[in-house]
This record gives sequence, C-alpha cells and structure tokens, in this order.
Amino acid sequence: MKERAKEIAEKLLNSSKVHIVSHIDADGITAGSIAYAALTRAGINTSIQFVKQLEERILGKIKEQNYSMIWFADLGSGQLGSLDDLECVITDHHEPQGRSQGTFDRGNILSYSKKETLELNPHRYGIDGSTEISGAGTAYLVAREMGDNKDLSKLAIVGAVGDMQASGQGKLIGYNRKILAEAEEEGVVSTKIDAQLYGIESRPISKVIEYASDPLLPGLSGDTMGSMNFLEDLEIPLKQDGEWRRWYHLEKSEKRKIISALADRILDRGYPPSYASSLVGEIYTLPEEEHGTMLHEAKEFSTLLNSCGRYRKGNVALEVCLGDRGDKLKEAQSLLRGHQKVLVDCLQVVESQGVKEREYIQYFHGGHNIPETVLGTVAGMVLGSGKVDRSMPILGFAYTEEEDGVKVSSRATRTLVDAGLDLSMVMSKISKDLGGEGGGHAIAAGAFIPQDTEEEFIRLVESMVKKQMN
Repeated sequence: MKERAKEIAEKLLNSSKVHIVSHIDADGITAGSIAYAALTRAGINTSIQFVKQLEERILGKIKEQNYSMIWFADLGSGQLGSLDDLECVITDHHEPQGRSQGTFDRGNILSYSKKETLELNPHRYGIDGSTEISGAGTAYLVAREMGDNKDLSKLAIVGAVGDMQASGQGKLIGYNRKILAEAEEEGVVSTKIDAQLYGIESRPISKVIEYASDPLLPGLSGDTMGSMNFLEDLEIPLKQDGEWRRWYHLEKSEKRKIISALADRILDRGYPPSYASSLVGEIYTLPEEEHGTMLHEAKEFSTLLNSCGRYRKGNVALEVCLGDRGDKLKEAQSLLRGHQKVLVDCLQVVESQGVKEREYIQYFHGGHNIPETVLGTVAGMVLGSGKVDRSMPILGFAYTEEEDGVKVSSRATRTLVDAGLDLSMVMSKISKDLGGEGGGHAIAAGAFIPQDTEEEFIRLVESMVKKQMN
C-alpha cells in the first residue's frame, strides 16, 4: 500500500492541474479535504467537487470537462469499467469492481480503461476497507507521500470515525491505528477512554442521555423528564453556577456512577452484556480545537460534516476542514440545525406509516416525504430506536430527486454482520439484477433501482439475506 501511495503521489506531483471528485459523506469530505490540502500545499492548481454517487450521468459530465488529471477520493473502485479515457488516480476503501472474480493481481496497475489507472484500495492488499481504513485514510497515505502533511492525519481519523469504523469494537482497529499513532505523535489527536455517547462535548448531560441512540438507553432515550430524573436520582447536579453541565465537566466518580447505572439498566432489561460494554470505548479529540465545541471531538466533527454533505454544501464543509472558524463554520452549524429538524420530521413519517416486517428483513418507504440524502441516516436511527427488531436488517426506500428512480439504504447491527450478513454484496448484486447499481459496506450499504421494482427488490434481498444468515 505504501509503494502504491508513492506511485500515486509521484503522478499527482507531476501534474500541473488536478480535479478532485469525492463523496458527500463525512469520510468523503475529509478525504477530499486531505487531497485538496496536499495538492495546494504542493503548489498544484486544484479544483474539487462532491458527489453523492459516481453514477454514469455524473461521470458523463466529468468526462465532458476534459480534465488533465482527476483524483477520485472515497469512490471510484466500484466504477472502474466506466473510467475509459480518463487520466485519473483512485484512493478508495469500498469493495473494488472485479475483486470477487479475481480479475486483478495484487497491487498491479489496472487495465479497465485505455489509460493506466493507479488505484489504492485496501481490499487489494488483504485489508478490510469497511473496518480497518477509511477513504480519508487512503487519501492520507498518498498525501503523506506528497510532502510534510502528517497534520492531515486528524482529518483521516475524523473520516474513519464518521464512517463508523470505531463503533464495532469501541475503538479504531487495523491500519487506522497506524494513522492514529501518527496523529498522536503530531499532537493533532488525543485518545482517551470515555463514554461513547454522542454529544459529550457540546450537549448538556441530560440531553446526552435523552438523545442517545447508539447504544440505545432503554426507558431514557427520547424521554426528557426521564433522563433528567435518572441523573437527579443519582445525585448528579444538572447545573453549575447557573450553566448546564456537560460531560467533560463531570468528576470521574460521577462518570463512573452514570455509566454503571446505565449498564445495570441495559442488563436488567434483557440486553446482552456486549450492548452494555458498548457504553465505553476510545474517544478521539482534537486538542487544537476549542473545548466544548463540536470540532473538539471526532464523532461530533464528523456529524457536522455529514450535515453539510447531505444538503450539497460539501464546499462549506471543505472550508471548515481547512480551518475556517468564521462564516463557513457558522453556515455548517446552521445546516446541522436544519438537518436535525429534517431528521425529526422524517422519523415522524416512518412512525406514522410503520415499519413492515418480513421473516428476514424489515423495511419502510418514505416516498417523496424523506429526502434521499438523509435516507441512510434515518434508516440507522430507526434501527437504533428500540422500536423495531434489531435481529434483522432494515431497508429504507425514497424517490430520487433528479430522475425516475428509487434510492435504497440498508443498515444492520455488528452482531448481524459477525453472523454472516454482508449488505454490500446484497445491495450490489440485487440492484444490478434489476438494472440499477449499489454497494457500500457489510453493515451499511445503498442502491439506486428503477421505480416500481421495489417489491421484487425486497423479495430478492430477503432471499439473499436468508442464505447469508443460514
């Protein structure tokens, strides 16, 4: 991988102008930001665009521009057959096209297109791209070979966390740990063991409990008074000097008391011990950022970036990644507030229509009422809400905005993946069978399919999931 990163870096450094194409989620935004920073520092004329998917329509527009060099970041490996005549490099971590058929020799230059395409993808080196390194991580490996860019390792960590690569075992694993070690050595990331509850930097402690969804806190998540009463029963003061206390204000003894009580509550309600243990894990903070802000903790930072991408404001997130702490940060925060309201509205849509269950899968259809850009987030929140069966994956459907099609997002639990479920394989195969396209990771994947094929898609997906789980 290091040798391939060197080859790609050399090719980029010999280019007079590079256009970056990256994904719109947190991992893609950080990958694109790493690429942009490395190129501009090297004095190379650089442009960038963020896309939700590298579909044929988007590729067609990119080809029309006749860019002299393109850097595909956090995408590209699944569309190698469509990159004819493009002078490009790829840093991606998704399942590569042709891998299952053994088309490629490990690390060799690809030969799908007429021009040589240098690709860096961990799957080609026996490394799991869904858990061990993210798209931002692969972009960082190239950036590191382009100059003194080790400070960009912090964005690689934010990208990995945003891609949920720390959620399976409560910490980053695999190649991510090498990047983490460099980030710690550089002083741009600090690691500590703490509660793995979202919002421990920016939210009052009662809101951390109330809004918890991963893990779900039975009897507390979604209950304002219940969360406050829970803390008051433990004699944890909610305010200090008239200000709402946040998690980092708490004494160690107070944190231990809360975590212990939450674990007891989870176990008392029949959840497995592994669910209780997920309350605590590694937390990654950025010391250079202001304490108590979303930018100080990697999970919250990634959420802020995601909200920008979901509303096609990737360039706003780019500026935040590159250091803007003024107008662009304010715009990103405004987008996040709007994003949170949209999510609440979408959850109400799902709740009103209900989630339909089959023997091996469950699903909902948001129609035109759920934006396709937040469908995956909504599906994940529904699965973690405690109101649906977590022993089977969930599929969400929504109509696309720009064309006559349907977006599908699927989500599962780590337990299901460990038992053999691979949503990436399911979404990829079934969508192609129906004339669409799809892919992603074993635990979270998506697809685009033609309208009016939903019922057939559900039937085929369930059949494949049944085979995997058996």
